[in-house]
Amino acid sequence: MSHNLQLNVEGKLKHFLTIDGLDKALLTEILDIAESFAEMSGHHVKKVPLLRGKTIVNLFFENSTRTRTTFELAAKRLSADVISMNIATSATSKGESLLDTIRNLEAMFVDMFVVRHGTSGAAHFIAEHTAPHISVINAGDGRHSHPTQAMLDMFTIRQFKPDFSTLRVAIIGDILHSRVARSQILALNTLGAAEVRVIAPKTLLPAHVQTLGVTVCHNLTEGLKDIDVIIMLRLQKERMTSALLPSENEYFKCFGLTPEKLEIAKPDAIVMHPGPINRGVEIDTRVADGPQSVILRQVSNGIAIRMAVMSMAMQTQGAV
Repeated sequence: MSHNLQLNVEGKLKHFLTIDGLDKALLTEILDIAESFAEMSGHHVKKVPLLRGKTIVNLFFENSTRTRTTFELAAKRLSADVISMNIATSATSKGESLLDTIRNLEAMFVDMFVVRHGTSGAAHFIAEHTAPHISVINAGDGRHSHPTQAMLDMFTIRQFKPDFSTLRVAIIGDILHSRVARSQILALNTLGAAEVRVIAPKTLLPAHVQTLGVTVCHNLTEGLKDIDVIIMLRLQKERMTSALLPSENEYFKCFGLTPEKLEIAKPDAIVMHPGPINRGVEIDTRVADGPQSVILRQVSNGIAIRMAVMSMAMQTQGAV
């Protein structure tokens, strides 16, 4: 993976494709800039003119209402013009190739592509082949990466637990199919978390998961001891063969987060979920809506993080 592809000659962010290869200083800069944007959400006027005159195209080859909406809102709050393409009804469904679509959009003088695609590496592919003045943001690709989701999760954690070096974080559930989990693990380790624990049945863990720098646990009760941050993952049933799980009820019994199990973690532990939630499958409603849940804060923080990443990438366009 080309580390340099994401950075310009001055080492500034040009594309945001993956957490991999980015250092602690850059991730911290994203969080710091997001903080200034988060403060704006309380203002009467929520817009800044940073990207006035710029055109951002949302290219969503996969549905995701929340991610697409927060990217749209983020771009509009930066005063950019936004085009959201419904790929299902566009030329790609008539057989036009991905590169043809990109070339046609480039001819309309756009400045940034926000790409969500079911194939791992799609955003990298576009970044490698697009015109030099265009920035590409990965809004989720295959099982590979979802860097802005990971960063909004880091931002949420930092609001409640500012010192990463003392934190023990548990990521629970369908690690195998989760691009978010991969990005979260990279981000947590880069930011210096004390321990990243993954808790899942063996069938929902990727091979050699330990090489990502995590502690592996197959028992939720054991795994929740001394944990400061709990990140629940959605069971991605659309990506699964039924053989991976006995039943949803069985899964909830073993790996679902209930108020009783939450008590095993530290008393001030926070509960997160990148959404959408399957209530009663990976998390009990009383926990999802309970006092330790910061799930809705994650959604709000998505706008600030995406504003930060877009503004950073756009401001480096002149120095490629």
